Amino acid sequence: MSDSIDVILQLPQRKIVIAENDVFLDKQIKNDIFILMVEESIGSAGGRAASFGHRRVDRIYGFSCYGSGKCTKFFDTIEQDKIDHFDIPYSAVAMDIRLSDGKPYVLQGIVDPDSVASYRSVVSNLK
Repeated sequence: MSDSIDVILQLPQRKIVIAENDVFLDKQIKNDIFILMVEESIGSAGGRAASFGHRRVDRIYGFSCYGSGKCTKFFDTIEQDKIDHFDIPYSAVAMDIRLSDGKPYVLQGIVDPDSVASYRSVVSNLK
């Protein structure tokens, strides 16, 4: 898998983005961004209608984006026992972002500095 945040954000798999600030990768903004890759089961279309099916996170990435405009991956796990330490925000909504080349892109996510701080704490405790 690529270490490029742009490549990961554009993967066809459903994902939830939790960011410290708005995600404008074409700007030189300091930002910590977590990407939760969601595995969908049959019957879990969109909002898990009538609670059928299940939705679980099967991979988590963490990126730090610096004032230079460069984003570096600092966390990547597929280990379910580690993933279970993260609180999954099911209140994510449509989020407009911009990729490094300025291209607009829409995905699910939230801007929540408190959640990012909590995730950073989890990452520190897992190492």
